[in-house]
Amino acid sequence: MSDDPEPTVNISGGREGGGAAAEFDPATADTRAERVVDRLGERYWQKTYGGQDAFTCLVRTILSQNTSDKASQPAHDALLERYEGSASQRDADSSSGARRKRREGLDDANGEAVSGQLGAEDVDLAESLAGAEQSILAETISGAGLYNQKSETLIDTAAWVVETFGSAAEFDAFVKDEDPETVRETLLEVRGVGPKTADCVLLFAGGRGGVFPVDTHVHRIYRRIGIAPPDADHEGVRAVLERDVPAAKCGFGHTATIQFGREYCTARKPACLEDPDACPMADICDQVGVYPATGEVVDPADAPE
Repeated sequence: MSDDPEPTVNISGGREGGGAAAEFDPATADTRAERVVDRLGERYWQKTYGGQDAFTCLVRTILSQNTSDKASQPAHDALLERYEGSASQRDADSSSGARRKRREGLDDANGEAVSGQLGAEDVDLAESLAGAEQSILAETISGAGLYNQKSETLIDTAAWVVETFGSAAEFDAFVKDEDPETVRETLLEVRGVGPKTADCVLLFAGGRGGVFPVDTHVHRIYRRIGIAPPDADHEGVRAVLERDVPAAKCGFGHTATIQFGREYCTARKPACLEDPDACPMADICDQVGVYPATGEVVDPADAPE
């Protein structure tokens, strides 16, 4: 079992996030993919999705790229504290010459607030990050790994949100109200935003049903089980899952599969290597690329046909 258990707090939206709860019954599943998700539904706590602020969700997902929640969550908290925190902290950053003026309500000569400046409670995170000094932002999120690259991506993405939508609030409205495919295509045009990031924003902020984000765990597990072709890329796996898993179960399927990948179906030492009965999916898994007799584990795409 993994030492990285499921969080006690649902940072993905929570039961008040606007998503719809799903019923899980493996006996009535129409596809093997749905049966897997239904078994996960019996094992893990059921979540609902939607309700997150879209830009905050985008920031959170960018920070989580190529790192664990355990590492990225503190970086996310530190970022919000600095850039969505007190006015005095933001002004300290500005006075160092590190930040560009965030609003027309700041005097260009001395950077002091003039009438009409927004208070701390009105800070627009996208505008705040768009004006961030890259080195300070990188230091703030250093715990998340790849912090220089991610800080540049966050600044560029925030600038895009401000330029395209005007504010984080307007971006949030776009994500929640616009056609999902339009939202996805628009996000994928942004440097540093890939399919998984776009889908997470649609799921966790927009609460969109039928969205099954594919991360490294999802990509590995559904090819290993034999539900998706062994050589399917992330988009290929997504297409299979969104076809075979009911829309109301896709969001839960994503997060529960990640947890299943951490606890049982790990990349190098899946539970079935030591004990076939240790895995709750043993009877419906093809074990593509897993060879208990020799202890060998390879990517499903590298498994002999």
